[in-house]
Amino acid sequence: MKMIIPITITSLLLSFAINAQQVISGDKTQAIIEQGNKRLADNQQAQQSVNNIAEQRQQLKKQFVDELKLLDGLSMYNSMLDRQLATQQSEITKLNTSINNATLIERQVLPLLVRMVDAMESFLQLDIPFLEEERNNRVQGLRALLTESAITTSEKARRVFEAYQIENEYGYTIEAYKGSVELDNNKFAVDFLRIGRIALLYRDLSGNNFGFWNKAKNDWQPLDESQYKRHITKGLKIAKEELSPELITIPLLNVTEAR
Repeated sequence: MKMIIPITITSLLLSFAINAQQVISGDKTQAIIEQGNKRLADNQQAQQSVNNIAEQRQQLKKQFVDELKLLDGLSMYNSMLDRQLATQQSEITKLNTSINNATLIERQVLPLLVRMVDAMESFLQLDIPFLEEERNNRVQGLRALLTESAITTSEKARRVFEAYQIENEYGYTIEAYKGSVELDNNKFAVDFLRIGRIALLYRDLSGNNFGFWNKAKNDWQPLDESQYKRHITKGLKIAKEELSPELITIPLLNVTEAR
Protein backbone atom coordinates (compact mmCIF):
# COMPACT_ATOMS: atom_id res chain seq x y z
CA MET A 1 0.00 0.00 0.00
CA LYS A 2 2.79 2.44 0.67
CA MET A 3 4.05 2.02 -2.90
CA ILE A 4 0.65 2.53 -4.67
CA ILE A 5 -0.24 5.95 -3.26
CA PRO A 6 2.75 7.80 -4.70
CA ILE A 7 2.18 6.24 -8.08
CA THR A 8 -1.42 7.31 -8.01
CA ILE A 9 -0.52 10.85 -7.03
CA THR A 10 2.14 10.94 -9.62
CA SER A 11 -0.33 9.76 -12.22
CA LEU A 12 -2.80 12.36 -11.21
CA LEU A 13 -0.20 15.08 -11.32
CA LEU A 14 0.94 13.89 -14.72
CA SER A 15 -2.64 13.81 -16.00
CA PHE A 16 -3.29 17.31 -14.66
CA ALA A 17 -0.15 18.58 -16.26
CA ILE A 18 -1.11 17.06 -19.62
CA ASN A 19 -4.62 18.51 -19.39
CA ALA A 20 -3.25 21.90 -18.45
CA GLN A 21 -0.83 21.77 -21.33
CA GLN A 22 -3.68 20.84 -23.67
CA VAL A 23 -5.77 23.69 -22.35
CA ILE A 24 -2.94 26.13 -22.80
CA SER A 25 -2.22 24.74 -26.26
CA GLY A 26 -5.94 24.98 -27.16
CA ASP A 27 -6.06 28.61 -26.03
CA LYS A 28 -3.06 29.48 -28.17
CA THR A 29 -4.58 27.73 -31.16
CA GLN A 30 -7.85 29.58 -30.70
CA ALA A 31 -5.99 32.83 -30.33
CA ILE A 32 -4.04 32.12 -33.49
CA ILE A 33 -7.24 31.21 -35.30
CA GLU A 34 -8.96 34.37 -34.10
CA GLN A 35 -5.91 36.44 -35.05
CA GLY A 36 -5.86 34.78 -38.43
CA ASN A 37 -9.56 35.46 -38.89
CA LYS A 38 -9.00 39.06 -37.90
CA ARG A 39 -6.14 39.38 -40.38
CA LEU A 40 -8.29 37.73 -43.02
CA ALA A 41 -11.12 40.16 -42.29
CA ASP A 42 -8.65 43.03 -42.40
CA ASN A 43 -7.24 41.78 -45.67
CA GLN A 44 -10.72 41.39 -47.08
CA GLN A 45 -11.59 44.90 -45.98
CA ALA A 46 -8.33 46.18 -47.45
CA GLN A 47 -9.03 44.32 -50.68
CA GLN A 48 -12.53 45.77 -50.78
CA SER A 49 -11.06 49.23 -50.30
CA VAL A 50 -8.60 48.52 -53.11
CA ASN A 51 -11.46 47.29 -55.29
CA ASN A 52 -13.50 50.40 -54.44
CA ILE A 53 -10.55 52.64 -55.25
CA ALA A 54 -9.95 50.78 -58.51
CA GLU A 55 -13.63 51.12 -59.41
CA GLN A 56 -13.58 54.82 -58.56
CA ARG A 57 -10.46 55.14 -60.65
CA GLN A 58 -12.18 53.48 -63.62
CA GLN A 59 -15.20 55.75 -63.18
CA LEU A 60 -12.97 58.81 -63.01
CA LYS A 61 -11.10 57.62 -66.07
CA LYS A 62 -14.37 57.11 -67.93
CA GLN A 63 -15.58 60.55 -66.85
CA PHE A 64 -12.28 62.04 -67.98
CA VAL A 65 -12.56 60.37 -71.38
CA ASP A 66 -16.19 61.55 -71.69
CA GLU A 67 -15.16 65.08 -70.77
CA LEU A 68 -12.39 64.96 -73.37
CA LYS A 69 -14.90 63.87 -76.01
CA LEU A 70 -17.28 66.63 -74.93
CA LEU A 71 -14.45 69.16 -75.02
CA ASP A 72 -13.45 67.97 -78.48
CA GLY A 73 -17.07 68.26 -79.67
CA LEU A 74 -17.36 71.74 -78.20
CA SER A 75 -14.11 72.74 -79.89
CA MET A 76 -15.44 71.53 -83.25
CA TYR A 77 -18.77 73.30 -82.64
CA ASN A 78 -17.00 76.52 -81.73
CA SER A 79 -14.88 76.22 -84.86
CA MET A 80 -18.04 75.78 -86.96
CA LEU A 81 -19.64 78.77 -85.25
CA ASP A 82 -16.57 80.84 -85.97
CA ARG A 83 -16.79 79.94 -89.68
CA GLN A 84 -20.53 80.66 -89.71
CA LEU A 85 -19.98 84.00 -88.03
CA ALA A 86 -17.30 84.85 -90.56
CA THR A 87 -19.64 83.90 -93.41
CA GLN A 88 -22.50 85.88 -91.88
CA GLN A 89 -20.26 88.88 -91.41
CA SER A 90 -19.27 88.63 -95.06
CA GLU A 91 -22.95 88.43 -96.05
CA ILE A 92 -23.75 91.42 -93.84
CA THR A 93 -21.01 93.38 -95.56
CA LYS A 94 -22.39 92.41 -98.98
CA LEU A 95 -25.93 93.31 -97.92
CA ASN A 96 -24.83 96.67 -96.61
CA THR A 97 -23.06 97.31 -99.89
CA SER A 98 -26.16 96.22 -101.82
CA ILE A 99 -28.37 98.46 -99.68
CA ASN A 100 -26.11 101.42 -100.30
CA ASN A 101 -26.05 100.65 -104.02
CA ALA A 102 -29.82 100.16 -104.04
CA THR A 103 -30.30 103.56 -102.41
CA LEU A 104 -28.08 105.13 -105.03
CA ILE A 105 -29.86 103.28 -107.83
CA GLU A 106 -33.26 104.25 -106.42
CA ARG A 107 -32.33 107.90 -106.54
CA GLN A 108 -31.45 107.41 -110.22
CA VAL A 109 -34.35 105.11 -111.14
CA LEU A 110 -37.21 107.34 -110.04
CA PRO A 111 -36.24 110.25 -112.35
CA LEU A 112 -35.76 107.71 -115.14
CA LEU A 113 -39.28 106.34 -114.59
CA VAL A 114 -40.70 109.86 -114.70
CA ARG A 115 -38.92 110.49 -118.00
CA MET A 116 -40.22 107.18 -119.36
CA VAL A 117 -43.81 108.13 -118.52
CA ASP A 118 -43.31 111.56 -120.12
CA ALA A 119 -41.95 109.86 -123.24
CA MET A 120 -44.93 107.53 -123.36
CA GLU A 121 -47.36 110.42 -123.10
CA SER A 122 -45.57 112.25 -125.93
CA PHE A 123 -45.62 109.09 -128.01
CA LEU A 124 -49.38 108.69 -127.54
CA GLN A 125 -49.90 112.16 -128.93
CA LEU A 126 -47.94 111.25 -132.05
CA ASP A 127 -49.31 107.74 -132.48
CA ILE A 128 -52.48 106.80 -134.34
CA PRO A 129 -55.47 107.49 -132.05
CA PHE A 130 -56.57 103.99 -131.03
CA LEU A 131 -57.85 103.20 -127.52
CA GLU A 132 -57.14 106.80 -126.58
CA GLU A 133 -59.05 106.84 -123.29
CA GLU A 134 -57.58 103.54 -122.11
CA ARG A 135 -54.00 104.48 -122.97
CA ASN A 136 -54.25 108.01 -121.55
CA ASN A 137 -55.74 106.63 -118.32
CA ARG A 138 -52.81 104.21 -118.11
CA VAL A 139 -50.35 107.10 -118.37
CA GLN A 140 -52.16 109.13 -115.72
CA GLY A 141 -52.30 106.08 -113.49
CA LEU A 142 -48.54 105.70 -113.79
CA ARG A 143 -48.01 109.35 -112.87
CA ALA A 144 -50.08 108.90 -109.73
CA LEU A 145 -48.25 105.66 -108.95
CA LEU A 146 -44.83 107.32 -109.06
CA THR A 147 -45.88 109.74 -106.30
CA GLU A 148 -47.04 107.00 -103.92
CA SER A 149 -44.54 106.65 -101.07
CA ALA A 150 -46.02 103.34 -99.89
CA ILE A 151 -45.15 101.61 -103.16
CA THR A 152 -41.61 100.35 -103.66
CA THR A 153 -39.42 101.56 -106.47
CA SER A 154 -39.21 98.04 -107.88
CA GLU A 155 -43.01 97.85 -108.12
CA LYS A 156 -43.15 101.26 -109.79
CA ALA A 157 -40.53 100.15 -112.31
CA ARG A 158 -42.41 96.92 -112.95
CA ARG A 159 -45.63 98.79 -113.68
CA VAL A 160 -43.91 101.24 -116.04
CA PHE A 161 -42.15 98.43 -117.90
CA GLU A 162 -45.44 96.55 -118.08
CA ALA A 163 -47.09 99.58 -119.70
CA TYR A 164 -44.25 99.75 -122.22
CA GLN A 165 -44.72 96.06 -122.94
CA ILE A 166 -48.42 96.63 -123.63
CA GLU A 167 -47.59 99.49 -126.00
CA ASN A 168 -45.02 97.30 -127.71
CA GLU A 169 -47.57 94.52 -128.26
CA TYR A 170 -49.86 96.93 -130.09
CA GLY A 171 -47.30 96.98 -132.89
CA TYR A 172 -47.83 93.35 -133.94
CA THR A 173 -51.44 92.55 -132.99
CA ILE A 174 -54.80 93.00 -134.69
CA GLU A 175 -57.78 94.22 -132.74
CA ALA A 176 -61.44 95.16 -133.19
CA TYR A 177 -63.27 97.39 -130.73
CA LYS A 178 -66.13 99.87 -130.63
CA GLY A 179 -65.79 103.63 -130.44
CA SER A 180 -66.82 106.82 -132.18
CA VAL A 181 -65.48 108.96 -135.02
CA GLU A 182 -65.99 112.67 -135.54
CA LEU A 183 -65.95 113.61 -139.24
CA ASP A 184 -67.09 116.96 -140.65
CA ASN A 185 -68.50 117.94 -137.25
CA ASN A 186 -70.54 114.77 -137.27
CA LYS A 187 -69.88 112.19 -134.54
CA PHE A 188 -71.07 108.62 -135.04
CA ALA A 189 -70.48 105.15 -133.53
CA VAL A 190 -68.19 102.78 -135.39
CA ASP A 191 -66.35 99.47 -135.21
CA PHE A 192 -62.59 100.10 -135.27
CA LEU A 193 -60.09 97.77 -136.88
CA ARG A 194 -56.51 98.23 -135.74
CA ILE A 195 -53.78 96.39 -137.62
CA GLY A 196 -50.64 96.82 -135.55
CA ARG A 197 -49.62 100.45 -135.89
CA ILE A 198 -49.85 100.25 -139.67
CA ALA A 199 -53.51 101.16 -140.03
CA LEU A 200 -56.54 102.21 -138.03
CA LEU A 201 -59.77 101.76 -139.96
CA TYR A 202 -63.46 102.06 -139.14
CA ARG A 203 -66.86 100.90 -140.28
CA ASP A 204 -70.03 102.58 -139.03
CA LEU A 205 -72.74 100.49 -137.40
CA SER A 206 -74.86 100.58 -140.56
CA GLY A 207 -72.04 98.88 -142.46
CA ASN A 208 -72.23 101.41 -145.26
CA ASN A 209 -69.53 103.94 -144.35
CA PHE A 210 -65.84 103.13 -144.05
CA GLY A 211 -62.70 105.13 -143.50
CA PHE A 212 -59.19 105.21 -142.03
CA TRP A 213 -56.91 107.48 -140.03
CA ASN A 214 -54.77 109.54 -142.34
CA LYS A 215 -51.55 110.21 -140.42
CA ALA A 216 -50.41 112.81 -142.96
CA LYS A 217 -53.54 114.89 -142.48
CA ASN A 218 -53.91 113.81 -138.85
CA ASP A 219 -57.60 113.26 -139.48
CA TRP A 220 -60.15 110.66 -140.51
CA GLN A 221 -60.62 110.06 -144.19
CA PRO A 222 -63.61 108.24 -145.74
CA LEU A 223 -63.11 105.34 -148.12
CA ASP A 224 -65.33 104.84 -151.16
CA GLU A 225 -63.56 101.94 -152.85
CA SER A 226 -65.63 98.77 -152.60
CA GLN A 227 -62.53 96.56 -152.22
CA TYR A 228 -61.55 98.34 -149.02
CA LYS A 229 -65.05 97.96 -147.64
CA ARG A 230 -64.92 94.24 -148.28
CA HIS A 231 -61.46 93.84 -146.78
CA ILE A 232 -62.25 95.96 -143.71
CA THR A 233 -65.36 93.86 -143.06
CA LYS A 234 -63.26 90.73 -143.43
CA GLY A 235 -60.55 92.17 -141.15
CA LEU A 236 -63.11 92.92 -138.43
CA LYS A 237 -64.28 89.30 -138.55
CA ILE A 238 -60.68 88.06 -138.36
CA ALA A 239 -59.98 90.31 -135.36
CA LYS A 240 -63.10 88.98 -133.64
CA GLU A 241 -61.94 85.43 -134.48
CA GLU A 242 -65.02 84.84 -136.61
CA LEU A 243 -62.79 84.03 -139.60
CA SER A 244 -59.41 82.34 -139.95
CA PRO A 245 -56.51 84.74 -140.62
CA GLU A 246 -55.95 85.58 -144.28
CA LEU A 247 -54.54 88.40 -146.39
CA ILE A 248 -56.51 91.63 -146.63
CA THR A 249 -55.92 94.88 -148.48
CA ILE A 250 -55.65 98.13 -146.52
CA PRO A 251 -55.34 101.68 -147.86
CA LEU A 252 -51.65 102.33 -147.24
CA LEU A 253 -51.19 103.92 -150.68
CA ASN A 254 -53.74 106.53 -149.83
CA VAL A 255 -51.69 107.55 -146.84
CA THR A 256 -48.55 107.83 -148.98
CA GLU A 257 -50.32 109.83 -151.63
CA ALA A 258 -51.76 112.20 -149.06
CA ARG A 259 -48.25 113.01 -147.92
